Amino acid sequence: MKVIICGGGQIGYNIADYLSREKNDVTVIDPNPDRIAAINNAMDANGIIGFPSHPDTLKEAGLADADVIIAVTDVDEVNMIACQVAHSLFGVPKKIARIQTTNYLDPTWANLFARAHMPIDVIISPETEVAEAILRRVKVPGTSDIIPMVDGEVYLVGVHCEKNCPIINTPLRQLRTLFPDINAQILAIIRGKERILVHQDNQFLVGDEVYFLVKQDHLQRALTAFGHEEPEAHNIIIFGGGNIGAALAKRIKVELKKTNIKIIELKTEQAEFISGQLTDVIVLNGNGLDKEILEEANITGTETFISVSNDDENNILASLLAKQYGCERTIALINKKMYADLTSFMGIDALVSPRTITVSKILQHIRKGRIRGAHNIYDGFAEVIEAEVSATASITNKTILELNLPEAIRIGGIWRDNDFIIPKGDTLILEKDIIIVIAAQENAHKVEKLFSVNIDILGI
Repeated sequence: MKVIICGGGQIGYNIADYLSREKNDVTVIDPNPDRIAAINNAMDANGIIGFPSHPDTLKEAGLADADVIIAVTDVDEVNMIACQVAHSLFGVPKKIARIQTTNYLDPTWANLFARAHMPIDVIISPETEVAEAILRRVKVPGTSDIIPMVDGEVYLVGVHCEKNCPIINTPLRQLRTLFPDINAQILAIIRGKERILVHQDNQFLVGDEVYFLVKQDHLQRALTAFGHEEPEAHNIIIFGGGNIGAALAKRIKVELKKTNIKIIELKTEQAEFISGQLTDVIVLNGNGLDKEILEEANITGTETFISVSNDDENNILASLLAKQYGCERTIALINKKMYADLTSFMGIDALVSPRTITVSKILQHIRKGRIRGAHNIYDGFAEVIEAEVSATASITNKTILELNLPEAIRIGGIWRDNDFIIPKGDTLILEKDIIIVIAAQENAHKVEKLFSVNIDILGI
């Protein structure tokens, strides 16, 4: 697949890195020579210095025969024009744009992005997506990650195994006997630097982060089995009043109306601005690393502390201080990959990676076949993919054993007739089934073939 990415900042860089590792033909356009040099040195992608919406630059990048353009510069208008040029002059099939300004996203102006006007196929708002991801963790305490699948009927859940976890040292094969009434399937274990696609012989150790699929109405029982029965938060402090912090506060007020929210924002002008925008939220102007500010915010009486400033180090330190001062649960926004393996040892309850969330959003729109959703977990360790089986798909009317899948691709669950089925070797795959597959990142693109017509599964 040939992909043109407009913008080599943090988002564009990470999308290029992920897609290039899948051997896609990736070109990144950015006017900043340092960004392009970093891309050319770090990955198998082509970096071009130039303005991302100029037709001559897009032509030089090879847009004429590209499959998709992904415009993710920091300027909405540049992204919009790049997509318009891609459509009008080059006939690019798929156009994805990052739009941050809420005014553009107002439903009143939805017709703006119609094909006859400004033909953008997919609009992504990383700030909104990140806020939604944090909100899901707040609404289901005890989860380090939680993603709805099959229209919310099934959840992909991440949890940490702590010392009080009842199933520590229990082999997976025994879980079905111990908890016959829980409709769940274990997919993966993150253990320090180890990444494990599980077998029945695996068992859980203290410190593991476990990913599993569970039917929606069995979620609480599954969390209890892992020792997580944390109460819902009624007092929340948000450190960082930028786009993400403000969007998150608004969403919490809508979804959890009885929750008290305080925002700590360092910049006076921004603090005054969001105070005027969020009249039912207390905004404190100060540093979230200062003990006095944390005490003023009543950190000891706060159940959840959420760090979403623009600085990873400050988010980590603020979360650790919040724990030290008595806060029960901390959630931290982390952009840098190097911190992902460290924070679990520090006691931070949940990490949120804008990189992972944005890549996942884009993947579900560029995967081929009947892909309904694609979710990048743990910084690209694996993808969990949701797809519908067509009548002519190569896997239709075959058992899972007959597919002869590689070790790095596993079918984790099947949604059929409003029920979640834990698959076995002799489970038959039928037309209209919704299949949930986990695949190691380097094999994720092969999953598309499972849902294509007349593909020889043995040859993937």
